Amino acid sequence: MSIKVTQLHDAEPRDRHVAIGTFDGVHLGHQAVIDDADTVLTFDPHPLTVIHPEVAPKLLMTPEVKRDVIDGLGVEQLVVIPFDREFSKHSAEDFVETVLVERLGAKRVSVGENFRFGAKAKGDVEMLRADERFETRVVPLVEVDGETVSSTRVRGLVAAGEVEQAMRCLGAPFMMESEVVTGDQRGRELGFPTANIVPDDALVVPGHGVYAAFANGHPAAVNVGFANGHPAAVNVGIRPTFETGRGLLIESYLIDFRGDLYGQNLRVAFVERLRGERRFDSAERLIEAMKEDVERARAICATYRP
Repeated sequence: MSIKVTQLHDAEPRDRHVAIGTFDGVHLGHQAVIDDADTVLTFDPHPLTVIHPEVAPKLLMTPEVKRDVIDGLGVEQLVVIPFDREFSKHSAEDFVETVLVERLGAKRVSVGENFRFGAKAKGDVEMLRADERFETRVVPLVEVDGETVSSTRVRGLVAAGEVEQAMRCLGAPFMMESEVVTGDQRGRELGFPTANIVPDDALVVPGHGVYAAFANGHPAAVNVGFANGHPAAVNVGIRPTFETGRGLLIESYLIDFRGDLYGQNLRVAFVERLRGERRFDSAERLIEAMKEDVERARAICATYRP
């Protein structure tokens, strides 16, 4: 990782090209805003979790995944604003004066055409354009398949299990990351030992089913081309064939992998949905289906091109 990550109060003023946004998902629209910027200014947590928590969306990315994807775009510095009630009261004028000019020293600012900022979202692109202390670059919304790319659209696609369509909007597979936990060893008993992660309730999860994916215990390597990621068959769901009493689980069978991942962070990149979650009449029938899933996942990952 080459990107420098700092809190706003630790950033030093210098001539910067600053891209501003929440950038949840870092989809193609976000990437168009970030293009050519040396600094990305973002917010953590998502502003809606503070301003209107009752309508706050589930997130597409953890801060760590967002950092790595932005790093892959060649950005030098990621500046994070700790967003809280106090900061939400800052006026748009104050945001421009104290954040962009005084703290960051911005000479160029890039935003999406629908960008709003400041208390009660009174700041807009025209306010930025009117400020002669920096140049403002306003980026039009990006479309894929005739529809605007947005975090809301990507969330819907992922939740529906349509990870291939989500990938078209993201420019890369949808990714999840969490620590590998001990399961009930059911996969090992069936001949398919899995690395299991429990999804964070704050994050979007792919719809229940089986997926071809790449998985890696060293997440930084799974960002560019997945060169070091292991092809995997991944089950998202509650395992209806067995009464386990467990909740939602993401189980990754890393193809041709031998090793212990317990306690490590595992990053999973979803490439294609193979089938929905199904209940089988017997363990033998489940094993047959798992073998088919693994071979399909192997073939899909072998032909995947970023």
